[in-house]
Amino acid sequence: MITVFAKSLTKDYNSLRAVDTIDFEISSGECFGFLGPNGAGKTTVMRMIYCFLPVTSGELKVLGLDVAEHASEIKAKTGVMPQDNNLDPDLSVLENLIVYARYFDIPKKVSSLRAWELLDFVELREKADVNIRNLSGGMRQRLLLARSLINSPDIMILDEPTTGLDPHSRHAVWDRMEFLKSRGTTLILTTHYMEEAEKLCDRVAIMDSGKIVVIDSPKNLMSVHGGNLEEVYLKLTGRHLAA
Repeated sequence: MITVFAKSLTKDYNSLRAVDTIDFEISSGECFGFLGPNGAGKTTVMRMIYCFLPVTSGELKVLGLDVAEHASEIKAKTGVMPQDNNLDPDLSVLENLIVYARYFDIPKKVSSLRAWELLDFVELREKADVNIRNLSGGMRQRLLLARSLINSPDIMILDEPTTGLDPHSRHAVWDRMEFLKSRGTTLILTTHYMEEAEKLCDRVAIMDSGKIVVIDSPKNLMSVHGGNLEEVYLKLTGRHLAA
């Protein structure tokens, strides 16, 4: 089953073309990654998928629904883990989950039970009553992951989910993502960490200047072009991923 379908997808910001007539499909249960330097168009694609940004032109369907006509239905079935920490600093760990559940009209009894289950999932139960100001960076990332799951989504959007984390915290988030994938959740992520893409992604779309250069599995890309994913990117685009 195709979870996300894009044909000639384009996004313009006034005179700037951020995403330039790209085509791709993402299958149900797949972990699909968008790779590229800052400004390549990765985050813009993600924001159109979860209906945060309108499409300029082209076709984009999520779960078989057109994003322009069925944004509310798509959002209800999508979990979003943003790149920036936007947790409520005035609330505790548990309260951040329960309050966020209101956006999905989840009843308090249901959201409370689900929140405790998610705190167990991300190993933060003992921090339930702690204000988020007192959490480490890794704990905050795990809480963001838990919050994105409060509506039991079919699709997870993860924008640079482990940026800035130490190796131990990064691997802890990877473990949770691998479990979600094993459960059949579709994962769509952007990342600068090539080890992350190699470990988690079934396929990746390498982007540059708003276009998709190639779509393939990390294993095939490295086999065909030689070297690691960053070296593959350099060969295909003439640019470093960090550029």
